Amino acid sequence: MAQIRLTKEFSFESAHALDGYDGLCREIHGHSYRLFVTIKGEPSQCEDNPKRGMVMDFGDLKRIVNSEIIERLDHSFVLRNSEQNAELQRAFSAKFEKIVLVDYQPTCENMLADFAERLRRRLPEGVELHSLRLHETATSYAEWFASDND
Repeated sequence: MAQIRLTKEFSFESAHALDGYDGLCREIHGHSYRLFVTIKGEPSQCEDNPKRGMVMDFGDLKRIVNSEIIERLDHSFVLRNSEQNAELQRAFSAKFEKIVLVDYQPTCENMLADFAERLRRRLPEGVELHSLRLHETATSYAEWFASDND
């Protein structure tokens, strides 16, 4: 059977600051992110499977991405969990609920690596994560490919 790739697009709004960065992105700023998730696999040929002919139901993929990424990050402030950010974290947490602490610099590149790990763990048997594309702005994006990371 043929290998087929499926792609679903997601969007979320999020702010971050790059700890120790030597440019404008060290300041708190936000993005309207666009995330493209591409999976691959063989469409089911099982006669009694209601998903016959599908690699994966787009609704199932949406539920996984929403629970692992979108619900967690949409309208959040993402901050590196570091000693330098401890005071900022305390101040923001006193006023805002969606402070997401990560163990990495929250760049587009590092976020993609995190997303890949999260999604790979949740995909059903026979379905592989092929690639991710994360647009930080209308003209700037980063990409992750499984073939580069296996």
